[in-house]
Amino acid sequence: MASEGPDSTAVRVALWRAQHVEVDARPLVFEDEVGLRLAPADENWRARPDMNAERMRLFRASIVGRARFVEDLVVEQVARGVDQYVILGAGLDTFAQRRADVEAEMRVFEVDRPGPQGWKRQRLAELGFGVPEWLRLVPVDFEAGEDWWQALLAAGFDATRRAVVASTGVSMYLTKEAIAATLRQVASLAAGSTFAMTFLLPTERAEPALQPILELAVKGARDAGTPFLSLFTPGEVLAMAREAGFREVEHVSAAELTERYFAQRTDGLRPPKNCEEFLVART
Repeated sequence: MASEGPDSTAVRVALWRAQHVEVDARPLVFEDEVGLRLAPADENWRARPDMNAERMRLFRASIVGRARFVEDLVVEQVARGVDQYVILGAGLDTFAQRRADVEAEMRVFEVDRPGPQGWKRQRLAELGFGVPEWLRLVPVDFEAGEDWWQALLAAGFDATRRAVVASTGVSMYLTKEAIAATLRQVASLAAGSTFAMTFLLPTERAEPALQPILELAVKGARDAGTPFLSLFTPGEVLAMAREAGFREVEHVSAAELTERYFAQRTDGLRPPKNCEEFLVART
């Protein structure tokens, strides 16, 4: 097996998605148990400090809410004839393993670093999923300056056809210059393409009870060598998208996700306000 496994953040996301299935009331916002099979987690994963079901419920809700939003967006666009889906920073994403209902209608491109992606490729083989022809794993060594766009084209992406491009849980680790470059590149896609990107708001905008936890997350990321580099207000990220050349830009707040996916819940589960939210931009 490749020496470099998935990033710790990718593992945490997979485990939170699995925990949602295990501990939260029905109806589920998002159902994914494949990620737990993929993740390199032992049988004691539920005892991890970051898996404290009550203390982490806001973050767990944010993860399943954003996953549901992106998947709904992709399925909606497939119904409109879009047949390419690009996942930037794919990690342990399981769309290709769970959504056999749309596989015949689209091609999925997972872009990630070579080490973690090589590990995932082997893990998919071990679990019997394999990598079907319509799923393209696109390894890109960002640290070595490789161009994800050229790698995507080499993997069979058709720049003349519409696409959905998603980037969740990534922007905070990138410089604003790198984000602007990605926005410009995606804005050049065929008319009718859609880009969905999560972004983190400045910590002081979060709910007061959440701020100490976010500050610890910022410190932990810095200590791990993956500091948060870019935080945005909604106005700032919308302005960047407009400047990049998108025809239409939209901010989807956590409050909107709550109304869409959590409003009728009996357990009070909901994502935190003014924490991680969405930019949705269309060409």
